[in-house]
Amino acid sequence: MEKVDLDRYELTGRLGTGADYEVRAGTDRETGTQVAIKRPVPQAITRDQHQTIESRTEMILQAYQDVGQSTHLVSPIIGYTERQVHDDFFGDNLGKEYQVIVEERAAGIPLLGDMMSKFKGVPIGAGQNLFTLFPLVRPSSVPPHAVQNQLLDLEEVYFGAGYIVLDIRPQNVYYQPSSGKVVVIDTGALVRLDDAPTRGRPPFDINDACLEILKFYTTPDEPPTSTAGYRDPKGIRPIINLDEELKEIARNIDGCPPKIVETGTEILNKLRDRAYKQYASFRADLTAYMDGINERNTGLDDASAVRQTWQEAALWLNEDYWRGFLFDPNSELAEYRS
Repeated sequence: MEKVDLDRYELTGRLGTGADYEVRAGTDRETGTQVAIKRPVPQAITRDQHQTIESRTEMILQAYQDVGQSTHLVSPIIGYTERQVHDDFFGDNLGKEYQVIVEERAAGIPLLGDMMSKFKGVPIGAGQNLFTLFPLVRPSSVPPHAVQNQLLDLEEVYFGAGYIVLDIRPQNVYYQPSSGKVVVIDTGALVRLDDAPTRGRPPFDINDACLEILKFYTTPDEPPTSTAGYRDPKGIRPIINLDEELKEIARNIDGCPPKIVETGTEILNKLRDRAYKQYASFRADLTAYMDGINERNTGLDDASAVRQTWQEAALWLNEDYWRGFLFDPNSELAEYRS
């Protein structure tokens, strides 16, 4: 990771815009490498309200220096710019100084597409639903609970360096269906274990990260019986109130088979008491919970029909929107069709 000159890169498109960052696709003019070029959202820059985002950028770079380079689960950072005006490169007239990060483009599809595309009819929740919430079809090349386990692997790496990574929502996770590999493209919501706690709440700890994985990447709901159930994302709003989130999950678990209720309730009780001290114990409890859900789903009376619905929903990934990522549906989904 080093300082870079943006003139080395050619912008080739837009990858998405989040609350804090705009991400453009680009190509290295010297090597042909495809990159992601990330800057604060222009609206914040224009209003001179991007200082908080700039601080977040600094933390991303520091954490990547400390630990990110040691894991393949984070999108590699190629470099960063000086804090300066970049109007000529981006073709706008913001007139403000800011820093830009250049990363390798992640392979695969985002588990959640960008919200603007939803209004164009794109089934933006397809990845999250097909591969994390209702993984009814899984080739032998993909291990069970691949997404959840890799996210826990990432948390363990950062935890060992004194960090907790929060806000790893599906839009920040790219997934390769053929292998089950994930890459996290945004680790900006970092908390250092030695940070002073936010006033009015307990210090952040691993229980906060565990709750996010439970909320964003699992559901006790039965699989959809219509492809419409795979279109939209589920449970993606940020976690504001711990107790309310736990109560909502408990309501969803109520009425499920005993194994799901028992294992799910145990997780909720430990999260409420902030009892998890290591990710390994949460991983074991989460695996038991997800195994119970999978057993229920494969044993449904209409299991064959819901698998067919899954296959029909997976055809959406052949659409142009998904091909705009580093993703070839013909090769990535070949084993799902056999």
